[in-house]
Parts: sequence; structure tokens; C-alpha cells
Amino acid sequence: MTEVSDREPPRRRVPGPARPARPGAGQRPGARPAPRSRPASRPRTPGSAAPKAIRLGSPRPRLRLIGLVLALVLSVFVVRLLQVQAVKADTYAAKAGQSLYVGQVLDAERGRITDRNGVALATSEDAYDITADPTMFAPDQLEIADGPEQAAALLAPILGQDQDQLAGKLRPDNKALRYVKLASRQTPQVWQQIKDLKSALAQKAETDTSSVNVLAGVLSVPTSKRVYPNNELAAGILGWVNAEGRGGGGIELQLDKRLAGEDGKIRYAQSGGRLVPTVDSSETPAVPGSDVELTIDRDIQWAAQNAISEQVEKSKADRGYVIVQDTRTGEVLAMANAPGFDPNDLSEADPAALGNAALQDAFEPGSTAKVLSMAAVLEEGAATPRTHVVVPNRLHRGDRLFKDDVDHPTWYLTLNGVLAKSSNIGTILATGQLGKTQAAANKVLYDYLRAFGLGSHTGLGFPGETKGILAPPGTWSTSQQYTIPFGQGVSVNAMQAASVYSTIANGGVRVEPALVRGTKEPDGSFTSAPKPEKTRVVSQKTAKTLARMLESVVDDEEGTGTKARIPGYRVAGKTGTANRVDPATGKYHGYTSSFAGFAPADQPRVTVSCVIQNATEGSYFGGQICGPVYKQVMEFALKTLQVPPTGAEPANFPVTFKR
Repeated sequence: MTEVSDREPPRRRVPGPARPARPGAGQRPGARPAPRSRPASRPRTPGSAAPKAIRLGSPRPRLRLIGLVLALVLSVFVVRLLQVQAVKADTYAAKAGQSLYVGQVLDAERGRITDRNGVALATSEDAYDITADPTMFAPDQLEIADGPEQAAALLAPILGQDQDQLAGKLRPDNKALRYVKLASRQTPQVWQQIKDLKSALAQKAETDTSSVNVLAGVLSVPTSKRVYPNNELAAGILGWVNAEGRGGGGIELQLDKRLAGEDGKIRYAQSGGRLVPTVDSSETPAVPGSDVELTIDRDIQWAAQNAISEQVEKSKADRGYVIVQDTRTGEVLAMANAPGFDPNDLSEADPAALGNAALQDAFEPGSTAKVLSMAAVLEEGAATPRTHVVVPNRLHRGDRLFKDDVDHPTWYLTLNGVLAKSSNIGTILATGQLGKTQAAANKVLYDYLRAFGLGSHTGLGFPGETKGILAPPGTWSTSQQYTIPFGQGVSVNAMQAASVYSTIANGGVRVEPALVRGTKEPDGSFTSAPKPEKTRVVSQKTAKTLARMLESVVDDEEGTGTKARIPGYRVAGKTGTANRVDPATGKYHGYTSSFAGFAPADQPRVTVSCVIQNATEGSYFGGQICGPVYKQVMEFALKTLQVPPTGAEPANFPVTFKR
């Protein structure tokens, strides 16, 4: 259909012939020719439609709509921000703190324990507590139901723990719990294994959407692990550190507060098990513990431990102990036990060997205690070393018939000979002179025993130390009145026994024994241990006389301690062989064998005491099995301390007399 236009059609003009233009007409001379005019459009033919014009809509309504939407969105944000930051700021801050912040204890570095020369006996190495955030193992976090079980299966062989127990820690009853400790004080190698495994799982989860990093919530806290570089050496003295990092025995327990220092605290923000560095954290630094310097000499300790271990094994004995003490200062240079234990691995230790038997065992000393009786007799003026004592084969006292270790005809001994030949009967006869009545004599002897330290703690303050048994004289039974003078019916620990001989060696002055020389603070300052208490027990004259009498035990062929002789040195000592009380039954079974003494006898420097319990193979006499141990340890100690050989020959008292 043809559209009819209401416009009048333009008139058509018939063009005439064109006139040629004159060259240069209308132009200035020299000007460029004007461009030719654009040809006119072809006239529209009648009946053709004109193109329809397109008009754009106004943009204002759309802009108003977009502005309104943006205003509504911004209003929502503003309202929410006001709610979070103003109306409920405290509530949301508390919730954020509970879910974002984690608090942990910073373990203080435990102080070292060294010998007197600074050689490390106990130290600490870097370690890690393996921890976890249980909320990160929840099904809504891992999107699997058995996350704790899968994680436990991976961790159990690395940590050496039960898989079910680990899974239980990762799935606690308290669903809001953010921190559990999976394992304490693991080596850096263990933590590296876990980190490598975590990294491998994380990489796999990035490329495989079906995989989950079930260890993402396993974390670590730097700490330290106690290490004993010499293994069993001095373990009885040092003790050990338990799983909580606290002292479990020995010096570690006794001085735990000084060694442990003060733990610190840290509170930080974490996300996905990682520290958020841009969020504030708070930290109270840990204060390192103090170093403890012992009086022990590591080399002498080694010699003592080696000697007693060999003899205990050779004799098939229950146990044995050796103590080495500086006679002048009271400092303990060695305190060895056999069998011992390795504090690095208590799982392999015999429970019966834990502790320090040299201080914790109470035993009847036997004949080594006869020196106490002789000290009382000499100090009271009841006899002299040359006093004649007729010793029959048997002696009837109270309700008992007493004898010596060997059957013999009547001996004609001096008081010195009674000690040299270790006669029980002779000792009973000598101590009977301490009072006009037996009861009075008992009281005098008791006072001397107490003065020498029996029945009291040594002063070391060591955990579990026994003070032995010394009953008041009024309670002594009929037999005790006569057995206590030769060392039965009374009990001591090995340190008490050694201290008796150190007292004699020190001119009759008892110096309280010491195991600790001092402590070194974190700032490097050294604090010496308090000076030991000193008590005069007997006069210097009595002490020197006793020293000469003790030389007869070793040097005289009639003596019982000849195996303790040391070429070049004068040795004073005493053997002991006592009936042993079995701790399991409370009845006498086996023997306690011992030897105690000091050297050089003329200028004493070192005391050594050896005790072996229940030797079952070979000899059980103290002089035979403890004498050689004494010799071996004493020789080593004298050389280590560079004590020169004795110059003068001994002037021994006579052992026997002629009728």
C-alpha cells in the first residue's frame, strides 16, 4: 500500500545547458582553484517513504532508580555497622575474642645442672608440645564426619600414642574447646614429620576438591626437653623431670623452683591454625631458671659408679653405693648407686632402681660403726689404744651369747687390736667401761652416736632421705645394749656412714655434707650455697688417735682391711659385715658388706665409703668385696685431686699384748 503524502510535491526544474566558467573568475590572482562543489542529491522519486526518526528516552528515571537502590543498600550497611560498633559492640567483641584469640603458656627454659667444673650433667634442648584446636576437626569445618579419626590414624605412629586416645582428644565433650595437648616435649624431628605431612595434605586439597587436610588443626608450641648427656651417670643425684616438665626426683625435685624459672603467657589471634600478624597480641615473657652447680666431680663420679657397678654384678648383689667426700669442706665429690637408671628413658628403668639408695636406704652398718664406740671410749678416757682387752671365744651378756665373726681361742688384744681385728666381744667389753652401770654406759654411747649424726638427717635436704633408726637408750632391749656398740640394732644411710669417717679425718669436727655449691642466675650472677654447719664431736687428739688406730686395720697383717692398701699412701679405714634386714620381709637375710675410710691418713683429704647389699656369689665380707672398691675409687680421687703421696711411714699401735 502506497503512503500518500500531504506535502506538495516540489516543482521539477528542467536544467539548461551549463555555462562554461571563465577561467580565474572570482579568484585572486595566484590563488588555488576552489574545490569543486558536491553534486546534488538525487531527487526522491514520487511515492517513496521518508526514513522514520528514532528518539532516545530520558535517562533521569533510571538514574533515580539506581540511586534509590544504592541508598537502600548503604542504609543496611550503616544500620549493621551501628549495631556492631555501637549498640552491641561489647557483645560482639567478646564473641570475637572467644573464637579468634588463643592463649598459651610459654614454658620457661629450665636451668642446667653442672658438676663443680661446669660440665653439664642435665641440660635442655629445643622441643615442641604438639597441640590441636578441636573445633577445626568438627564436621562443619572439615565437611567430613570422621576427621578426628583420620587425623589420629596419621598422628599415632609419629607420636607413639594410642590412636583411639588421640581421636578422643580431638573430639572432646566440650565442643567449644579450642586447645588440647596431644604430646609433650617432642623432638624437632617429630614436629617436622607432622609439618611435612600437613603440607602434603594441604597441597593435595588445593588440586583435588574431594581431599581434605585433616591435620590443619594440629599446631605446636615451642618448649624444651630435659636431656642428661651422661645417661646413667649421677642419675641418683640428678633425678628426672616428669611429663609436665617438673622435677620428679633428686636435685630436679629438690631445687625445682630454682631450676624451673617462671612460665610466661601469650594471647594471640589465629585463623585456620595460623597466627594473624595484623591483630594485636599480648605476651608475658618467660623467666629462665637458674643453673645449679653441684659439688660432684664428674670424673670421680664416673670412677665410683664404674667400680661399684662392676662389684655388684660380680657379687650378684642386690645393690651397692659409693660415696666420696672432701674431708675438709664436707662437699660430696661422688655419690654412685648400682644398679642405676637412665633418666632420659624412664620407661626402661627398673622401678626398684629409681631414686638415690645411698640416701634412701637404711641399713645396719655393722663393724664400720665400731669407730664410734672407740671414739666414745677414748674421748671419755675409759681406755687408751694400748689398753689390754682379753677377748674370750664367747661372751654371755643378758639373754644372749655373743661371738666374733670367726671362732678363735682367747685373744689378748690391745684396744687398737680390738678395732684392727674387728672383735665384737672386745667392743662390748670396751664400751662397758663408759659408765658405772650398763644403763649409764648406754646413755654415754647414745650421746656420741647422735653427735656424729646418727638418727638425724644429714643436712642435704634431699628428697626421700632417711635419717636411719637410733632409738633412745631407755628403750634399748637387752640385746641392743650389746649389739649397738658393734653396729647392729641401729641403722644409717650411706652418707651418714661416710660423714662419721670425714669427722674423724677433719680433726673431730663434723662438717655438714653438701651437694650444691651454688646457683647461677639468668643474668650471670653466682650465688654460693650457705656455708655448712660445723660441730666439734671429739677432740683433735682423739681424732688423731683414731686415725692411727684405723691405719692398723689396713696396714697390719692382723687387720681385716689389707685389700684397701694403696701404694705410696697411708690409708685409714674399717671393714664391716653385718646381718642384713630384708626390706621385703623385715627379717634378717644375707649380709651388708662395707668399707669406709680416708686418705692420706696423716693429712686426710678424701673419704670413701662403700656398701654392698646381699652379695650372693663369692665372699660377702666387707674387707674382701668393698676393700678393692675403696682402693680403686680412692686411688682415682687422689690422682684427680693431685694429692701428693705420703712422706712418713705409719707408726701403728700394737695389736696384741703378751700375758
